[in-house]
Amino acid sequence: MKNYLLEETIKPCTAEELHSQPNYQYVSILTTPEWEKERELFDMGIELEPDVGNIHNTKVEVNYDSLTGTFLIPDRSNIKENDARFAFALDEKGIVFIDDSGKAEEMVDAIRRTKRWRKPSLERFLYDFLELIVDKDLMLMEKYEEELNQIEDAIIADQDGTNLVRVNEIRGDIRELLVHYEQIIDMTQEFEENENGFFEEENMRYIHLFMNLMARRHDSAVSLRDHTMQVRDLYNVQLDVRQNRIMTLLTVVTTIFMPLTLIAGWYGMNFKYMPEFEWRWGYPVVILVSVAVVIFCLILFKKKKWL
Repeated sequence: MKNYLLEETIKPCTAEELHSQPNYQYVSILTTPEWEKERELFDMGIELEPDVGNIHNTKVEVNYDSLTGTFLIPDRSNIKENDARFAFALDEKGIVFIDDSGKAEEMVDAIRRTKRWRKPSLERFLYDFLELIVDKDLMLMEKYEEELNQIEDAIIADQDGTNLVRVNEIRGDIRELLVHYEQIIDMTQEFEENENGFFEEENMRYIHLFMNLMARRHDSAVSLRDHTMQVRDLYNVQLDVRQNRIMTLLTVVTTIFMPLTLIAGWYGMNFKYMPEFEWRWGYPVVILVSVAVVIFCLILFKKKKWL
């Protein structure tokens, strides 16, 4: 069990100090067994008990005298496979994290090491905590953008081995991020409602700031998802162009050989009184005519820009 008071920085404290300092709001981190044992000490009017063992999304529920909810945070290094899950409960006095994964403690410790506040408050802590969840997402999306640009350049250059599978992987990751963002936005909207009056009006600007931040992150993710679709469309267009080139080449070859086939078929009829059969120059003339037909077709196709 870890306890902190929200002073100029997040200050570690004992359980006795936590409940004997009414002038400071607090943050506590407990495991599930610790929460089951110590929950009465926090005096929260909880109707919907947070279920740490059954977390499927990020959400918040409004109780009569508290807010309870869960976090499901995808691991940015492997969005589809790994994630951190923990629950929380808060009221006007502070917030309690029920966490068996260690993720909440890691995030609180990061805030403790890097943040100092002129006006400490629960709202400011929530802003820093939520912002830490999406802090590195811009770098992640920039990395995806660079990968997509490289794949796009390879498609335009008509290079073999274009990795369209990677485009699908990026699109899947962005889709997961968008679902995660939408859940966080829903949670933030519940905080903005401030139905129980836990948040002071002058500090609500932190919640509004985070909502604006999430709107920008969501827009960036939507733009990146659209980029993956554009890359897929470009690949399909290039594939069609390549197929059209092949069909054009086959058409040109077929067109060139059509008159030659006619000549071969004409003189392959073997009629008895065909005069060219007895003509001394018949064979070389047919060769010259065939060559002339080929040259004429090539010049014509070149002029028409079919080659």
